[in-house]
Amino acid sequence: MDELIGAAWRRLLRSLTTWPSARGWAFAGAMGVCTLVCMGALGFSTGLYALEPANTHGLALRLLSVVIVPALGEEAVFRGVLIPDRLETSRPWLWLPLGVGVFTLWHVVEATTFLPAARAMFLRPDFLSCAALLGAGCAVIRWRTGSLWPCVILHWTMVTIWQTWLGGFTL
Repeated sequence: MDELIGAAWRRLLRSLTTWPSARGWAFAGAMGVCTLVCMGALGFSTGLYALEPANTHGLALRLLSVVIVPALGEEAVFRGVLIPDRLETSRPWLWLPLGVGVFTLWHVVEATTFLPAARAMFLRPDFLSCAALLGAGCAVIRWRTGSLWPCVILHWTMVTIWQTWLGGFTL
């Protein structure tokens, strides 16, 4: 058990201390745009997303809090710990779906335990599908670049856009 915990910590620390190359950033940017486009197509087609006037109430605090949780907090666990990088495996095909599945189910756990106000939103199949898309994009970026930082930026960007302009859940 100690060995498993140690390996998880080493993986997380490596993901936090690895900075992508210019090519890695370009890949992350392209993957991030594809992820956001797919999420947008799904979210707008189902009514999950709707353009609204900007919700600027508490914007500065929201921008900061979204960086901490969910972006950094969730990315540390679901990508930093669960997803190996290319130095660890050239065959991530077991790890990527596992990480995406656990990340998606995490939103169900949140909605049914300590975020009951988010239940109506977080239990929607289209929301969970968008969460899976975000999780998949971040997982591939993490595996390919070895870094957690592009994933944090993508996650922060999506949640900020969703909460500010698309009617997303805010505390």
